[in-house]
Amino acid sequence: MSKSDDTVTLESFDSLTSCWLKSKSLMMWNCIFVLPPWLEVWWHDFGSEAELYLGTFRKGGTIAGIAPLLLRGTEASFIGSTDLCDYLDFVIVPGKEVDFFNILLDDLQGRGIRRLNLRPLRPNSSVLTYLVGIARNRNYDVSRKMEDVSLELDLPPTWQGYLNTLTQKQRHEVNRKLRRLGEAGDVNYHVVEDSDSLLDSMDLFLRLFRESREDKAIFLTNRIESFFRSLVKATARSGLLRFGILELNASPVAMVMYFDYNNSVFLYNNGYDPKHRFLSVGLISKVLCLKDSVERGRSKFDFLKGAEDYKYRLGGKEITLYGCEISFK
Repeated sequence: MSKSDDTVTLESFDSLTSCWLKSKSLMMWNCIFVLPPWLEVWWHDFGSEAELYLGTFRKGGTIAGIAPLLLRGTEASFIGSTDLCDYLDFVIVPGKEVDFFNILLDDLQGRGIRRLNLRPLRPNSSVLTYLVGIARNRNYDVSRKMEDVSLELDLPPTWQGYLNTLTQKQRHEVNRKLRRLGEAGDVNYHVVEDSDSLLDSMDLFLRLFRESREDKAIFLTNRIESFFRSLVKATARSGLLRFGILELNASPVAMVMYFDYNNSVFLYNNGYDPKHRFLSVGLISKVLCLKDSVERGRSKFDFLKGAEDYKYRLGGKEITLYGCEISFK
């Protein structure tokens, strides 16, 4: 350690959760995929072949940053996987980034780590903003490359304000599809947010997810389904999870699974009844999720990773996602 009052300790998930609940206003918990409920579920379902490293950096006894990592041999990577976690990062108190990364690198080297494999990363991640420069100053080998895109948009205060951000063609398409669905019967969209109701809605969501597309049915292995069920239970209990359910004539025809956190909405997944594909119920469920987010006063709507066409048609703006590898001398 560089100073006697600088320490790195390894936390349990219980102690990490306590840190989260006590320091929300101090630390940059701005990535839902590194919140303790998410990390713990992923680790229990997929992390058994790695060593857990929940490294907490304290400066003068006060927490300054958290490193949610997996150690495999001489390599460290984030807890999570690119197929289930859209982007990842460290959790750091603003202004403590340089101290945090210098102490973290020293500690990892002392544990025999020789390589960091960090992905996916937003451009404003602490890795790209701070760690890359610190590593280069230490003469480490650093490589960075674009790997994917994510789409998001800033939400205006009104629904009409949102519609006005779209092109005339996009706006016409949204209104036409909403009108066409309304002509087909009684339309209702409602949000499920209490814990018990979320758990009760899980079977319906998985059915619609599986039926909506063949690739989703293939993706939903027993292991992935177990992960989804555990994730719903943990994030519902933490107040993060929402289901948006679109009904036609009192029958559910589409659902969105999303997270409501830090005044932002994160659209994680969706499913729909293929018998109603001709009415674009999958797209409309996302449109109504957007509308509800505006009406609740949320400031950002994050479509998350992937360049699906509907995200652009609904006004999403691209954010490049990167992978970064750092090799120690």
